Amino acid sequence: MPRKSVAFATALVLSAGLVACATQTPYQPNVRGQPTAGGFSEVKLESNRFRVTFNGNSLTSRETVEGYLLYRAAELTVENGYDWFAIVNRDTDKKVDSYVEPDPFYSPWYGSYGFWRPSWRYYGHGAGWRGWDPFWGDPFWGDRVDIRTVEKFEASAEIVLQKGAKPAGDIKAFDARAVIENLKPRIKYPEAK
Repeated sequence: MPRKSVAFATALVLSAGLVACATQTPYQPNVRGQPTAGGFSEVKLESNRFRVTFNGNSLTSRETVEGYLLYRAAELTVENGYDWFAIVNRDTDKKVDSYVEPDPFYSPWYGSYGFWRPSWRYYGHGAGWRGWDPFWGDPFWGDRVDIRTVEKFEASAEIVLQKGAKPAGDIKAFDARAVIENLKPRIKYPEAK
């Protein structure tokens, strides 16, 4: 297979992979092997106490992650036959990763030729003639890097489920059915295949 065909096929596969990852985390259980990473999970601590978590990918905002967490807490409350829930504690973690990659147009491709390497001269506006040599890392091309910063949010809360009317004035108490009704229009589910 010619080199151009291999390069084109590789680029096509990588592009398809990026397109599949180019959506925010939908409202889904967090299980391995999904097309889009992240989702909700919970652990039952007592008969009416849960730890609920929502992990978002790098395209999911903090607001969305926290909203999906509340929505899942409300769903758990109703699914277990309760009316309201209280948040005992909650936390939102922000994970930041920075990736430093060399410029794709600058690489030591000349190394396979031993001591021979390319060298060019160019005319810089106001600077006269200048030379560029990849070995010496001239600032015209050499030593350029691509820096990418990726943020991901994870929200978690410990909730206690209760029956009856929600206590008035308790800012940590939420009516489960009201939360579901108010947040449902904002919930994005995974696309059906």
